[in-house]
Amino acid sequence: MSVDAAKSVPEPALPEFKTTLGHPRPLWMLFMTEFWERFAFYGIRWALVLYIVAQFYEGNAAGQGAAGLTYGAYLALVYAAAIFGGYVADRVLGYQRSILTGALIMAAGLFMISIPNQNIFELGLATIIVGNGLFKPNISTMVGKLYGLKDERRDSGFTIFYMGINIGAMIAPVLTEYLARKVFGTDGLPSYKVVFIASGVGMLLSLVWFYFGRAGLKGIGAPPAGAEGFGRVVTVFIGALVAIPVAYFLLSAGSKALAWILAVMFIALSVLLLVEGIREGKVQRDRVFAMLIIFAFNVLFWIFFEQAGSSFTFLADNIVNRNLGGWEFPTAWFQSVNSVAIITLAPIVAWVWVKMGSANPSIPRKFGLGLLFNGAAFALLMLALSSMVVDGKIPFWTLFMVYVIQSVGELCLSPIGLSMVTKLAPVRLVGFGMGGWFLSTGIGNNLSGIFSEYISGTTGMSVESALKGYTLGFWVLMISGVVLFLLAPFINKLMHGVK
Repeated sequence: MSVDAAKSVPEPALPEFKTTLGHPRPLWMLFMTEFWERFAFYGIRWALVLYIVAQFYEGNAAGQGAAGLTYGAYLALVYAAAIFGGYVADRVLGYQRSILTGALIMAAGLFMISIPNQNIFELGLATIIVGNGLFKPNISTMVGKLYGLKDERRDSGFTIFYMGINIGAMIAPVLTEYLARKVFGTDGLPSYKVVFIASGVGMLLSLVWFYFGRAGLKGIGAPPAGAEGFGRVVTVFIGALVAIPVAYFLLSAGSKALAWILAVMFIALSVLLLVEGIREGKVQRDRVFAMLIIFAFNVLFWIFFEQAGSSFTFLADNIVNRNLGGWEFPTAWFQSVNSVAIITLAPIVAWVWVKMGSANPSIPRKFGLGLLFNGAAFALLMLALSSMVVDGKIPFWTLFMVYVIQSVGELCLSPIGLSMVTKLAPVRLVGFGMGGWFLSTGIGNNLSGIFSEYISGTTGMSVESALKGYTLGFWVLMISGVVLFLLAPFINKLMHGVK
């Protein structure tokens, strides 16, 4: 036996699960848990930047840049917190208890941001950040633990799980916008606090669903041996309470300072994963290298994709002609277009990956496709802003199709990324590796806020500033997509047979 083989960690045995539609039944419980959590998360997504401008800048467009920065920093910290949530699950609490603890904390934060005070609002965002850090990476890791490493259903299972994310994300903006504008407010004066309260209720439903459904996991994600007592839950909860002021401080520090902090965190995480990879042998070391390279390209994807919650929202509100035959398409509903496209296209993409069999594109090539589709969406915006402007507005269909095209890119990248981490990360640190995936996403989201501020400037978005910014986005995405295609053979070699 070689030294590398001797050092390798064997794959743990899986329980026998009954199947529904060809997949382990617990997948569907996790699907619904994630559905409600994403309902909560995306329920507030459309409202955050609009609320910040309306509540804290008295509706002045000059507040758009600051709102974009806050939004980007918030999302960045949501994903960066996943690195700690993954570690807590791996080494301290187990996945199930981490998910339950995170759900409770996140619900508290959602109710807090409904209070119209800027300090309490930002403290509420910090609470959501900490709760989501415990929840998000661990439920994704649980999906991977339902399948063996060589199970061909794995990518398909993650794509189905991704549909749960997007069904919740589709319904949330429509329902919360209706409550805010038609039931408890008006079009001119929406009741944003109702948006936040409704999202808090959705998070409580996620908590209850997982609490009663976890028995079907048959011990997967249970506390580590010797850690079954309740004391560790109390310790983690106290630690979370200490972490909330830290998240609040980082949120207040600003996106530019946060960019350096996140970079240091990513370097530290990379070193820890590489040390563990080296300990397990050459094959695992190379796989960690491959994973880290793909993380870097993941950052580039999310810088521009996450304009959806910041600059695209201001674009939709001010520069898109939303009048459709006398009826005005609500700005919030654009947030649902991505989800509708994902729900519609996810089964097709999952079927295509399975149908292609051995001809299935490699992981780096799927990521390259994601970047290129994202770039194509920005090409459409360039065209609209340069040659389709009428009375200061671009046609409705252009922004609608931007969301659809981006969704195709997302399907080539995001669910594949979740699956990739469970294949390439060291077995003992899969949750930590998943935290790294979300940290790279968080870095992209933070930079997306900086990019959004660049587009809006000091006076708010204009046709000219949007065209300049989105042209830059097009070139960055297209060049990075081509580079990743060229690097694919090298990355595949580092992956040692992982598909």
